[in-house]
Amino acid sequence: MMKLFAQRILAVLFAAACVGCAQDDVDEPTSGSEDIGRNPKIIYSSRGASAGELLVKFHPDAIGRLEQGVTRSGATRSGVEAFDDVLGEMGGVTIERLFTVDPRTEDRARAAGLHLWYKVRFGNQESLEQVAARFASVAEVSYVQYNIHVRRIENRRPVPFDQVWGGDVQQTTRAEELPFDDPKLNKQWHYINTGDQTLTSPIRAGADVDCKEAWKLCTGDPSIIVAVVDEGVMYSHEDLSANMWVNEAELDGQTGVDDDGNGYRDDIYGYNFVLNTGKITWTNPDDVGHGTHVAGTIAAVNNNGRGVCGIAGGSGSNDGVKIMSLQIFDGEDGATADATANAIKYAADNGALILQCSWGYDAGVFTSDSAWARACSAEKDAIDYFIANAGKDNPASPMTGGLAIFAAGNESARMPGYPASYGGVVCVTAFAPDFTPSTFTNYGQAADIAAPGGDSDYTLDDAGTILSTQTDAFGLYGYMEGTSMACPHVSGVAALGLSYAVKLGKHFTADEFRSLLLTSVNDINSYLEGEKDYFYFYKYYGEAYPRTMHLPNYVGKMGGGYTDAYKLLLSIEGTAAIWIKQNEAKEIDLSKYFGASENLTFAVSVSQEDERALGLSSLVKGNKLIVVCANTGSASLTLRTNIGGTIVSKQLVVVARPQIASNGGWL
Repeated sequence: MMKLFAQRILAVLFAAACVGCAQDDVDEPTSGSEDIGRNPKIIYSSRGASAGELLVKFHPDAIGRLEQGVTRSGATRSGVEAFDDVLGEMGGVTIERLFTVDPRTEDRARAAGLHLWYKVRFGNQESLEQVAARFASVAEVSYVQYNIHVRRIENRRPVPFDQVWGGDVQQTTRAEELPFDDPKLNKQWHYINTGDQTLTSPIRAGADVDCKEAWKLCTGDPSIIVAVVDEGVMYSHEDLSANMWVNEAELDGQTGVDDDGNGYRDDIYGYNFVLNTGKITWTNPDDVGHGTHVAGTIAAVNNNGRGVCGIAGGSGSNDGVKIMSLQIFDGEDGATADATANAIKYAADNGALILQCSWGYDAGVFTSDSAWARACSAEKDAIDYFIANAGKDNPASPMTGGLAIFAAGNESARMPGYPASYGGVVCVTAFAPDFTPSTFTNYGQAADIAAPGGDSDYTLDDAGTILSTQTDAFGLYGYMEGTSMACPHVSGVAALGLSYAVKLGKHFTADEFRSLLLTSVNDINSYLEGEKDYFYFYKYYGEAYPRTMHLPNYVGKMGGGYTDAYKLLLSIEGTAAIWIKQNEAKEIDLSKYFGASENLTFAVSVSQEDERALGLSSLVKGNKLIVVCANTGSASLTLRTNIGGTIVSKQLVVVARPQIASNGGWL
């Protein structure tokens, strides 16, 4: 059995599909501490950094001199005398703005302090540590940051669809029960889980993101753009091309020209920040289709008779959300810190509302927001810029500000990595097809929300991982696992929610919408009892070792609950809804909807279709409604009463799930 896409990036950066063994709490490592100890202006460590270049942040009072001195790309002097004295001792130097200048958004970039960052290049023969120390000695310098190079040291391949199913097999969900005609939707347990999938592992109905009910209300909207910061997305894919973001000015413009004036040439589908080109790639022999897989979970085209579905992929009428590809991996090559920060700024400046990031630093490299912020200052500044400024250029945007969504990481560690642990972003953990935590998921107090991520060590079946789009090297569709795969489920749910906000004409701040997203969840703690036995596959020897997870250790540390698309849409709509446990009678106090009078008489009606689908029984006693649902799903009830001679009515949605949140599920 094949383990999926595991990778570690030079002992610092993980691509969040890497699967590690369980480990104890970890302390912040000492790597780089000597550099920091010598001069507090020097950020983190030179280990893994790009040779011959440093990132420098200047004091605001020096910026006037800098901007007079650095008047063009390739300038050799800064205009700051003490700094130029150092440059003059090194031959062959250049200095330029770190963040690419977009004239359309320059005012807000300056307000955020991004104009204070510069990139200095010099001869590779110079010692990074010594040059950093000399730069840091200049009074006008605030920070000197090493430009860490993002690289992978291992690459595990996905499992192509045909290698798992291999032909005509039992369907996981009957076609007549599915809302779309995509032939592989019935294998996507993570969207619609009826509990009867053809898996060799434990599986529970409802261990999904509740797409079936959500799709009745909304399927997507093309005005919502999700930036996938990852490998390049295969923009020509048969199940993705219609939902790719397209920069029309560049598509219709001249090759090699910045036709839209955003500082980038030929950025039609996004930008390749590894190779500094508008050409997005996915054909490197060392690519594993990670970005394409992530994109499919968010927005594979629905109801097109092909492949799989995306959570916000539309209804087949060109109404899905759009994917912007911001490439930071290209085979064994990865972008440096400056390029990754620029990718994040690009997303904000070019219309994205959601930043999808299945990458980060290993758990324990940083153990607090302040430690990470100090070590990765340029990256943090870019993330904060995105959160504050995304959506501001579009008056019709349903949200002002952006959501940055990060995978928690896959080291089985008792804390997520950074940036996922940063309080300003959404941190996503992963669970298996039966709600139990994925054996690889990081977890802890910084976790915000859980989503399906698969778990082949536990299921012993790759069909228990996540099915999505793939590059042509892997047959266009395939299975992968990880918090990398959980993360786009939350991004997709968020994109679907924003699409519904567009449909309803509603607007939110980023903080308001983030709160809706994180509270539109179902309880996962009730599944965290006892032990979970699994096999850890030791990659170097191809041997499997039995291991056991103690599930109570995860209680309260997987996030506030697992994401529910339908619940989010109802929250956005403002419809009164109550979650009830399947096969248990629930008493609902109708005075919550009609006032506290005990003299009202109520009538309740529900469609025969909903009644049959849920196996719903209802009984009214005074101002109390008692309902029982034999099946999972939702039903819309109409409540009527006579108030002062006037017949009034209200809608109430009842949702039956295998388990409910401890607060009863009230919205």
